[in-house]
Parts: sequence; structure tokens; C-alpha cells
Amino acid sequence: MAEWVLKYKKTIAIVFLLLAAVSAVVQFGVSVNYNMADYLPEEAPSSKAMEIMEEEFEGTVPNTRVMIKDVTIPEALNYKEELLDIEGVNDVMWLDDATDIKTPIEMMDSDTVESYYKDSTALFSLAIEEGEEVAATEAIYELIGDDNAIAGEAVNTADSQKMAGTESMYAAALLIPIIIIILILSTNSWAEPVFFLTAIGVSVLINLGTNIFIGEVSFVTQSVAPILQLAVSLDYAIFLLHSFNDNRKRMGDPHKAMLKAMKSSFPAIASSASTTFFGFMALSLMEFEIGSDLGINLVKGILLSFISVVIFLPAITMLFYKWIDKTEHRPLIPPIKGVGKFVVKIRYIVVIVVAILIIPAFLAQSNTNFIYGIGEQPETTRTGSDKIAIEEEFGQLTSIVLLVPKGDLVKETKLTEEMENLPSVKNVLSYTNTVSPVIPPDYLDESVTEQFYSENYARIIINTESEAEGEESFAFIEEVQEKSNLLYDDVYLLGEGVTLYDIKETVERDNSLVNILTVVTIAIVLLITFRSISYPIILLLTIQTAVWINLSFPYFTDSPLVFVGYLIISTVQLAATVDYAILFSEAYKEKRKVLPKSQALKETLDEKLFSIIISASILSSVGFILWFTSSNPIVSSIGLLLGRGALLAFVLVVFFLPAMLYLFDRVVQKTTWRSTDNKGSERNEENI
Repeated sequence: MAEWVLKYKKTIAIVFLLLAAVSAVVQFGVSVNYNMADYLPEEAPSSKAMEIMEEEFEGTVPNTRVMIKDVTIPEALNYKEELLDIEGVNDVMWLDDATDIKTPIEMMDSDTVESYYKDSTALFSLAIEEGEEVAATEAIYELIGDDNAIAGEAVNTADSQKMAGTESMYAAALLIPIIIIILILSTNSWAEPVFFLTAIGVSVLINLGTNIFIGEVSFVTQSVAPILQLAVSLDYAIFLLHSFNDNRKRMGDPHKAMLKAMKSSFPAIASSASTTFFGFMALSLMEFEIGSDLGINLVKGILLSFISVVIFLPAITMLFYKWIDKTEHRPLIPPIKGVGKFVVKIRYIVVIVVAILIIPAFLAQSNTNFIYGIGEQPETTRTGSDKIAIEEEFGQLTSIVLLVPKGDLVKETKLTEEMENLPSVKNVLSYTNTVSPVIPPDYLDESVTEQFYSENYARIIINTESEAEGEESFAFIEEVQEKSNLLYDDVYLLGEGVTLYDIKETVERDNSLVNILTVVTIAIVLLITFRSISYPIILLLTIQTAVWINLSFPYFTDSPLVFVGYLIISTVQLAATVDYAILFSEAYKEKRKVLPKSQALKETLDEKLFSIIISASILSSVGFILWFTSSNPIVSSIGLLLGRGALLAFVLVVFFLPAMLYLFDRVVQKTTWRSTDNKGSERNEENI
């Protein structure tokens, strides 16, 4: 293969560059989905309920609240009509839907009135159609002006859509210069970073372009996948190009040096790509399809990066390697010496410290307070400040839509009364308490009954004062379901809180499956790579400890963690950072064949520390820049966890992994195929 690549290097380079150019254009034809509910499995209760709702009723579940100040009731009714006229707004509910608006306001139920109209301020509940969030919210802003407020699920979705492109460009503008600086510091040529970034950049563009065959990606994938692919696969290019430069110094002939580099670096590149590939493959098996969407894209990206490095990078390097020679410079950072001696000296202290931390970290990360939705928007944004303004005036409001079989007014009346008596319920809208429990709906005009009845179902809207998610909200949903099932066999619940409840149920099932699959698949790759039982255990313990410590921070800082971020990062961090441990352990294993364990550890640390620093600093920079630039709480939390996780993995690989290899050296030697136990050189170990 190496001979073939070098023979057709011009053709290969042209083909890859053309594919990248085409992909850069067609990627704009890939739509981005910002609705988390769409990624629930089809058999999820809320997914089935939404399907029935769309078939039976014209209006959908309220997902937006609009507050307008200083209006009379007639003016509020005019605003309601104007809101209904906005394209994308399917339904608007106000006071006239909850009571007879012709009745003097003083004679109406005060609790009902104050849910919609208070101190000359009107609050409308809107249902904005999926896919129309940006256009509809912009039209609403134009209608209500700066002094009034709009908040809700549709507004959050619109914000995410508007900011996604800008923030991705901002993240790239910050990240690429940082990566170039890191790569310049790690090489002896000003041109080498261009080769690295070209090889991986081409694979990133092709990956984005091939999404056209999928048709749609999630907002998490769009924001995270390209940058993460770049960060985790740059190592492959570094392995190959460094090997090429080393071989040129020894062999002189560039052609022979590249052939040797391709052959000698292939196992390291394949091993590194395999652990990441199988780790991301576990994500693709998630029931909650945001994870599988990201997993499929990352698996595809890693495969494309691998192909690009072993085929495209050798081709362009052989075409333009003279640029490397012309831009050669002295090393900007002197060799790192003495770290190995220090690490070996403090080995017992490190093991004790990690042993003290590991159990609390494991327990803490499994007891973190989780958020299953998108999280809160910052108060500094209009979305965040509007939400606070509405809640200060009218309190929290979360709507749940209940669909039950049509036809039994007695049961419907009883269920409505039971819902009204539940704690945290502000009001309930149904035919029986809004129109009449004694007048058959068939006797009335359809305009009166259409919001309550379809051909087969009755619709009851429950407005609560609870948050959309949390223990209280989820317990309330379970209670509504339980009470409804006592009266009806066929019951469906919808609403933001119900969707989040289903997301919680789904991702909690995914958690165990994904974590187990990630560990097992990476363990198998490590088992094959090292031909050892002990190496995979020690390496996985090292990286998994870094994962647990990373995920324990939210518990100890009493800050909730977005569960999607938790689930993804527990896989991504393990898959992406185990390479540091592989790089160190492979070098140590070879040195251990001829050196005592202390000396082998010292030399390995001094030789490989710089390479590990480069890899960790790139991945950590990617994470922290995502955290810094993204206003989307899910993407931001993934960034923070990734940045912190890469640093923790680096610390544990440099300090904890050598200590474990030292302490369990005898076990490692006995459980590793064809290892060499250099007993003759161990006589001075006890004095070191």
C-alpha cells in the first residue's frame, strides 16, 4: 500500500482536495435539528402522544409565553389576534379561553384571571410550530417591542439556531491559532503544522460533506463533532510526520524514509484510532439518538482521519517536503529532563492520594444533580432576562396536555376536578370546566369545542407552577399518569416536562450500556495491542479515575450537570485520552525489556512527556474554547468537561500510571506475553 500511495501521490492529493472542496459546499445542504424531543425513541410515551396530537388536533402544546404590559382587556384581545396571524404560531391561549370574557372581571375567579391578566399586564401562551422558531420569535419581538417579554422552549431553540453558526466560527477563529502555536512549539519547522492541519482539516470537511447522505444532524453534533475530530486525530498525523523526519535523518532518501515511516507508524496510528473508534461506536448505540447521531459522526470522522493520514498525508508530504526543509528552525522548547526522576520518587504519595480520591469521586459523580433539558439561558441575554421578568410577574408556568378518550363527560369532569386539586396546579382547561359538564358538545358550534375535542380524544390542559424538570416535576407527571389510568385505559401526556421525563428515563438506560460497551471494547483493543491482561486494567483504571474525578466536580460545587453532557463525556474522555496512556505504556514496555523498572520509567517519562503535553493541550484547548464560546448549555458543559477531563487525564498518566506500573511490575511481567523480566538489573531498585 505504501508503494502504491507514493507512486500515485499527485492523483491522491488531487482527489482528496477535490473531495474536500465539494464537501465544503454540500455541507450547507445538511439541516440541523435543535429539538431534543425528536431524538427520543419512537416507542417513548411522549413520542406516541405527539403523533396522536398532530393527527387529532390542529393546535400543538404551548411552548412559549408572551407578556405584554400596560394593556386593557380589549387591547389584549387585539394582541392575541395579531399573535395568531404570525406565521408559525399555531395557537394562542389567553383569558378568554379559560372563562367567559363577557363576564365582568370582578366576578371572575381571581386565580384564573391572575394566571393571564394582572396589574394591566397580559400573559399569552403560544404554540410555535417546529422549524418556525426563528421566524416566529423575530416577528413576535417586532410586535411587542423591547419593553415586553417572551420566553419558553421555542425561544431557547430559536436562540440556539441563531447563535450556532456564529459561535462555531468564533470557536474556530480562537482554536486554530492556538493549535498552530502548540504545533509550532512541538516541531522544528514552521511548515509542519500546515501539513498536520491540512491532512486532518481535509478529513473534517469530507466528514461534514458526507452528512448530506444522512440529511440531518443534531445541534450537538454540528457544534462538537468537527472540533472534536480535529483534536483527537491530530496525533495520527504527528506520529507519521515525526517518524518521516526521524527516518530522513538516518536514511537520507525521502522516498525510503516515507516508506519506512508509513510502515513503522501504522501500528501506533491504528491502535490510537481503534480505541477512539470503538469508544465512539458505543455512543452510536444509544437509544437517545442525540448520542447515536454524535457517535456515528465521530466514528465516520475517525475513519476518515485515519484514511487521510495513511494515504493523503504521505502523498502531500512527498510533494511538498522541501517546504519543511526550507522552514526548519531550532527547537523552541528545550528537552524536558528530570521529571521522570521526580515522578518515581513520589510514586507512593501519588498512589495514596489517588486511593483517597477515587471512592469519593466515584460516589460523587453518580450522585450529581442532573438537568435533562437544554439548561438555563444566561441572565445577560434577552432570553434569560425575559424569562425572569415573566416569572417575577406571573410565576413559573409549565403546561401538560392530557389526551383521554372522548365521550364520557362524567369521567372527564371527575378527572378535571382531581387535576385541579393536585398541589402546584394553577388551573386546568377542559370542556367540562370551561364550557359545561351537562351540555353535550355535539349541540355546540365547532368553534367552541375544537380546542377541547377531536374525533377520538378529549384534550385537557394542566398549567402548573412547577419547573419543567426536577424531582417535583417528574413526581407530578407520574401522579397525573397514575390518576388518569384509574379512569381511562388509553391516556397520553405531552409537554416539555413530559418530554424531559422520557429523556431522563431513556438516557439513564443508555448510561450503563454505553459505559460498559466503551470499557469492554477499549479493553479488547488494549488486550490485543499489549498482549497483556494487566496493561489494559492499569490503563483503564488510570483514565477511568480521571473521568470520575472530572464528573465529580459538579457534585462538590453544587452545580447541576446537563445529563447529555455527562453521558457523552464519560465515553468521549475515555476514548480520546486513553491514547496518552497507550503512548506512554508502549514506550515503557519496550524499555522495560532491557532496563530496570525505575530506569525504564524515568527514561520513558523524559522522552514521552512532551508528546503527551502536546496531545493533552490540544484536546484541553478544544474543550475550554467550546465552553467559552457556546451559549448553548449542553455544548458549553461538554466543552468544560472535555477541557478539564483532558488535563486530569494528563496528570494521572504522568503521575499515577508510572506509579502503578512500578508497584505492579511483577504482575505486569507475569501477565504479559513475551515480556522480559530484567532481574539482573534490579539489584539497585530498592535504593532508588
